[in-house]
Amino acid sequence: MTGQGKLYIRINQNDNVAIATGTQGLTAGFQMENGVVVKQAVPMGHKVALADIGKGKPIFRYGVPIGCAKSDLEAGEWVNETKMALIEPPDLDALPYPDLERMSPAALEGYTFEGYRNADGSTGTKNVLAITTSVQCVAGLAEHLAARITLELLPQFPNVDGVVAINHAYGCGIAMDTPLAEIPIRTLQNILKNPNFGNQVMILGLGCEKLRPEQLITEVLGPANQSIMYMQDTGLSGFGEMVARGMSIAGEHLKMLNGRKRETCAASELVVGMQCGGSDGLSGITGNPVAGYAADLVVRAGGSVMFSEVTEVRDAIHLLTARAADQQVRLSLIEQMKWYDDYLRCGQADRSANPTPGNRRGGLSNVVEKAMGSVVKSGTSAIVDVIPPGEKLKKRGLSFAATPASDFVCGTLQLAAGMNMHVFITGRGTPYGLSMVPVIKVSTNSMLSSRWHDLIDIDAGPVATGEKSVEEMGWKLFNYILEVASGREQVACDRLGLNNDLVLFNPGPIT
Repeated sequence: MTGQGKLYIRINQNDNVAIATGTQGLTAGFQMENGVVVKQAVPMGHKVALADIGKGKPIFRYGVPIGCAKSDLEAGEWVNETKMALIEPPDLDALPYPDLERMSPAALEGYTFEGYRNADGSTGTKNVLAITTSVQCVAGLAEHLAARITLELLPQFPNVDGVVAINHAYGCGIAMDTPLAEIPIRTLQNILKNPNFGNQVMILGLGCEKLRPEQLITEVLGPANQSIMYMQDTGLSGFGEMVARGMSIAGEHLKMLNGRKRETCAASELVVGMQCGGSDGLSGITGNPVAGYAADLVVRAGGSVMFSEVTEVRDAIHLLTARAADQQVRLSLIEQMKWYDDYLRCGQADRSANPTPGNRRGGLSNVVEKAMGSVVKSGTSAIVDVIPPGEKLKKRGLSFAATPASDFVCGTLQLAAGMNMHVFITGRGTPYGLSMVPVIKVSTNSMLSSRWHDLIDIDAGPVATGEKSVEEMGWKLFNYILEVASGREQVACDRLGLNNDLVLFNPGPIT
C-alpha cells in the first residue's frame, strides 16, 4: 500500500484508482503523489482515478478489474457506481485448481480460553437455556416464558448466563416433503446442538403444525417428553397452567446447566464465524484483513473458522478454488455457487441487487468490488471443507459455510453450523447481535468507532491511516476473541442487550 499523508491508499501497484482514507475524504485541488490533482471532493472510502481511464476500459482495485468505465474518466475524477459497468462473473467451468503444494504455516501452541465442555465433545463460550418453537404461533408464549424464567428462576442458578427464546416464521402452511424443506428443518435441528446450549433445550409446540417438535429432538438432547410442551395439550387448562408447565420443564434444564463450570480449553476448541455487514470502501482495507489475520491465527492454533455469504464471494470464487485443500473442496465450492446462481435465476434476480444503498454511499460501487474485499476476512489458510446451508461443521480449520449474504440469515446458519464465537465487521454501522453467541463488532473506520463508541468493540480504522498494521490489529482481535470466549470480556451487544431474531433460510414452497 502506498499513500501521501495517509489520506489515500493505492492497494496494488496495478490499480488505476486509489481509496480516500481520511475522515474528511479528499478535497478538490488536493495533489496526489503522482502529480494528479483531485477534481472534486471524494468521500472517505470512495475511489479516485489515478490516471485517465478510457470508456470501456477496466477499473482496477486490489490488482484486479472490478468494473469498466461507462465513459471516459479523467485522472483525479471521483469514480463511483454511476460511472462503472458491471463485468461478467468468473466462469464456474474454468476455475483454478487447488495448489496442493501449499505450505502449512507454523502451528500456534499454548493458547487457551475458559470454556464449557459438553458431553458430545463440543465446547461452549456461553451457558444458555434455549427455548425454541416448532411454529410461529407459540412465539408469544416463548417470549413470555423467557421473561418469567429470567426474572423468577434464573437468580437461583448463578452459573447460567441467560434464557433465549428462539422464534422463527416456519412450521405451518409449508410443504414438508420437498427437497428444499430440508434446509430450514436441519437448520433448526442443528441450532439446538449449538455448544452454548449445553445439550439442554426445551421446545414449545402448538399441536396442529406440520413441523412436529419431535423432529427437532435428537438423541443428543434427551427424551422428548422431558423437553416438549404443546399449548393444545388437553391436560392443560388456561394460560396459567401452560406457563407453570413451561417453568417446571425449564427448572429441570436449568439445574443441569447450572452444573456446568468453565475450565481451561485449548484454542483449538474455538469455532469462529466471520461475517461482515453494513460494509464500506474501507472494509477490504482494514476490518476484513484484520479479521482474516485473526482467522489465520485461530486456524494455526488448531481451531475452526467459517466464512460465508455466497453472493459476496461469487465474483472472487477463482481466488477461493485456488485455496481449496483438495479437488473435492474445489468441486463443492463450485456446486454451491451454481446452486445459488440457479436460485437467483428462478427468482428473477441477479447479483446486481448487491450492494445495498448504504454500501454504495460508503464507497462500494458494485458486487465485484464488494466481493474482492469480502473474501479477505477468510485469511489465507487452505479451505478444508464446504458446509451446505443448515449443516454442521465437520472439520477443523477454515470452512466455507454456504449462506445468503443477509446478516440475519447468515448468522442463523453459522449458529446452526456450530460457531461458539462470532466476529462481525462493519463500516456503515449496524446494531446486529445474537444472544446465543458473543458477537465481536469490528469497525472499519475510526469515525464510526468514535461515533458508536459504546457499540463497537474493536476499531480497525488505524490500519487505514498507517498508525497500526494489519498484523498488530489481527493479534489484538485474536487475543480479544480468547478473552470474550473466557467470559473475562463482555461484548457491546451483550452489555446493551442488543440482539436480532434468527431468520431461517427457507427456499422451499409455502402452501
